[in-house]
Amino acid sequence: MGETVRMGHGAGGKMMADLIQEVFVPPLDNPHLRQLADSTVLQLGSEGSRLAVSTDSFVVRPLFFPGGDIGSLAVHGTVNDLAMRGARPLWLTAAFILEEGLPLDDLRRIVHSMADAARQAGVLVVAGDTKVVERGHGDGVYINTTGVGIVPDGVDIGPHRIRPGDVILLSGPVGDHGIAVLSQREGLGFETDLVSDSASLSGLVEALLTAAPHAHCLRDPTRGGVAAALNELAVAANVGVEIDEAAVPVRPAVAAACEMLGFDPLVVANEGKLVAFVPPEEAEAALEALRAHPLGQDAARIGVVTAEHPGMVLARTGIGGRRVVDMPLGELLPRIC
Repeated sequence: MGETVRMGHGAGGKMMADLIQEVFVPPLDNPHLRQLADSTVLQLGSEGSRLAVSTDSFVVRPLFFPGGDIGSLAVHGTVNDLAMRGARPLWLTAAFILEEGLPLDDLRRIVHSMADAARQAGVLVVAGDTKVVERGHGDGVYINTTGVGIVPDGVDIGPHRIRPGDVILLSGPVGDHGIAVLSQREGLGFETDLVSDSASLSGLVEALLTAAPHAHCLRDPTRGGVAAALNELAVAANVGVEIDEAAVPVRPAVAAACEMLGFDPLVVANEGKLVAFVPPEEAEAALEALRAHPLGQDAARIGVVTAEHPGMVLARTGIGGRRVVDMPLGELLPRIC
């Protein structure tokens, strides 16, 4: 019997990376797709504007969770993918796959939440689509989005800019979203007052780039968490990454839940955090700018880029040793975003 798709192929870790490289990239290959970043930057003619374009799908379970729902999450996730290329998000499209039997009151709540999130993010939903599938084939609702934004002149953000010596900043505590969603699932046996960190990061990015105009790369650590994000960027830029594990902010409730469930907080999904690679001369100004913004008050300097061990991420542990931070292999936390 041939290979089949498994849940791990959508987890944001090694299985998904292999799927993309082996199944999708070869037949669809083109210079734009090869950017393989949060969004693709397109030049409109030789003298035209640059557009950032991103597409995403949202399959979170449950549909409503502490701090958000699938509607607001779809806006935040798409807007953030554009912001990670330094773009100013402007327009979204939204396609809804609805399951027969979904209560219309739930759908109205989701759409209103999407509209509120879009207004707060300063974007317009300019096109959409709706399809309905049979009962038992859709898990309530799935949402697919496309986002378009304008990249300002002089902004060049991406993995190709990362250099040895870059300082790595993290905008706040990790794992809030993943643990908040998991706390609402039946059978896991734990409760928490945590709420998702789901938020639009475009304002935070604007503040960061004002303070650090030569920032090299940004990434929002969603599926696979900080571990997946750092590994992807280390491989893409052919550099090594070294982080101080003790410097990574983690809320006590997240740490406790991860210990109970056997998870590393570095692999838990986030929806309102960013990792920034900035030149050392701008690192302090960038950190101050993050901390001055409501979404970055707990920002921290967590590591550096090195020319050693290219493609690998190492963490200094609390007892003075070092460990390899691997790319997550399979699906630890299904249906998080």
